[in-house]
Amino acid sequence: MVKVRAARPAEAEDLTGLVMRSKAHWGYDAAFLAACAPELRIRAGDVTARRVVVAENGRGEVVGVASLEGTPPRAELGLLFVEPSAVGQGVGRLLYRDVLRRAVELGVRRLVIDSDPHATGFYRAMGAVPVAEPAASAASPAAEAGGTALVRFEAAPVPLADWARAWTGGGRAVHLGNVGEFNAQFADPTLDREQRPAHHYACLAAFYSPYPAALVLPRPVPRGWTELVCRQLGWTGVEVYDGLLDADPGLAEAVRARPALAALLTGSGLPLVPWGRTRAFGRLAGRPWRDGELRYESKSAAHGLFGRILADGGHPGIVLPRQWRVDGRWAAARMLAARTRAGESTVLKSEHGVGGSGTTVLTPARVRAAGGARAVLRRLPRGPLLVEEYVGGAASRGDEGPRDLTYDGFVDEAGRAHEVGGAVMEVADGCYRGATVGPGVVPGWAEKSLTAFGAAVGRELADSGYRGWFDVDFVADGTGRLAPTETNLRLTGPSIAFMVAARLDALRGAGHLVRIADRVELGARLPEAQLDELCAALARGCAELGAVFVPAIPTGAFEPAPWLGVLVAARGREVLDAAEAWVRAEALAVGAMFGPS
Repeated sequence: MVKVRAARPAEAEDLTGLVMRSKAHWGYDAAFLAACAPELRIRAGDVTARRVVVAENGRGEVVGVASLEGTPPRAELGLLFVEPSAVGQGVGRLLYRDVLRRAVELGVRRLVIDSDPHATGFYRAMGAVPVAEPAASAASPAAEAGGTALVRFEAAPVPLADWARAWTGGGRAVHLGNVGEFNAQFADPTLDREQRPAHHYACLAAFYSPYPAALVLPRPVPRGWTELVCRQLGWTGVEVYDGLLDADPGLAEAVRARPALAALLTGSGLPLVPWGRTRAFGRLAGRPWRDGELRYESKSAAHGLFGRILADGGHPGIVLPRQWRVDGRWAAARMLAARTRAGESTVLKSEHGVGGSGTTVLTPARVRAAGGARAVLRRLPRGPLLVEEYVGGAASRGDEGPRDLTYDGFVDEAGRAHEVGGAVMEVADGCYRGATVGPGVVPGWAEKSLTAFGAAVGRELADSGYRGWFDVDFVADGTGRLAPTETNLRLTGPSIAFMVAARLDALRGAGHLVRIADRVELGARLPEAQLDELCAALARGCAELGAVFVPAIPTGAFEPAPWLGVLVAARGREVLDAAEAWVRAEALAVGAMFGPS
């Protein structure tokens, strides 16, 4: 186990030797190393002045050294060298992240790195951004002697986002993947009775906060998956308790049935974070269940809430589509037929449903192609139906802006509503497919309206007694207005992207865009070892593109029609799009090895 500690003045000479051995590792000749020696020497007085730290292995041997130099808000990574025998063991990564952490504590907002050409791949992988400004030592005697020039990078150290600190008190948390348990309490006919998809989505429990202490999962998950996720997000010491259920979706009850595990998880003093609140979770967490606290998970109740907020005025950028609750299937068919004859598109919704399940968008052409309104209704799941006005997306804004957006926030236990931010979702035929979060994702024309209305919903939820994460989904109407369509009183796909963005910003520097893609099709079912190899290759390939790859849902890879849920992060939209496209192509191509060439 390698740990970082402050260097000691008495170690200065030995540390200089380590630095010179590390420099020589890249094959430089003796003349170049002699020219470098004055610049790379560490003196006893430098240890404190240059904020020098060392990495020490379990045997007490120093295997790396780093320094953080300068005065905030600008500082330099003066040294980062690893003993040649320890190269490739994560020592450099550990030291770099420690420098970034200390820079945040000192108030540094711009960290400058003058990299040896051989180390540029490392700094890119760590999230540093190459800049056009020449490195300060590019014209030094050492550079001239070796015919080489340093390459300048920069990073923007930032603390963990304020909302993320408020979410779990600034510390680690225990994550309970109770997706199936949450869904089951609504008994909606559009949800799978066996909750098989829900147990796949329970893997997202890895990302319920920026830094988990433990994951509690209903089904077994691949060990290689958790190891790769921890490596990509800089997590250590994450305990995994998986395989707690066979069929029953009640994960909280499964934990309570294991008294030793329940005592361990609830007695740790760490927050217990579920996908969503349930009565069983309340019993596990020792939290009273409030009757009706999830009432706005109902789409009709949420629609009523939106109407009451808009009745008070103050939200000119928001328009509410009309919605009708119908008494039966024939009443729904008559209303759908009338709207079709009038040339109007319609949205049919169930009261509940996740990821767009139970939501059907019907244009007049689609109704006619299906054989009429009654034929359409016969093909839908039984149960209560809502008929809603379709919000058109005419291109009158003059741009190709996003159609589906969402606002995320949460209400803490004291009843304070916190804003997390806005995201752009990918939705196909009413079904959620993924989302992107990060700086500049929500266009300027939508940001103010989305934020103000989302905050108003948060205040109403707090007053109603709800505590926990929530989002508000919107559809853009093409005239610069947003139509709210539902609330989700639980964690969501966009919330997972927000958690990962907060972690990467704190770990690698500010400015990450993060995209979650729920289903990336695989070209073949893979054994667990080959799935691990694929994910590791995707991580390496994305790093070469300047992106970060994190597998989010691995267990779908073992389905008859195999798929992966993934997270991709980058600091620019072009790199993000390129990385996602490459991941999809590589994942689909895995089947080629099993078929004809």
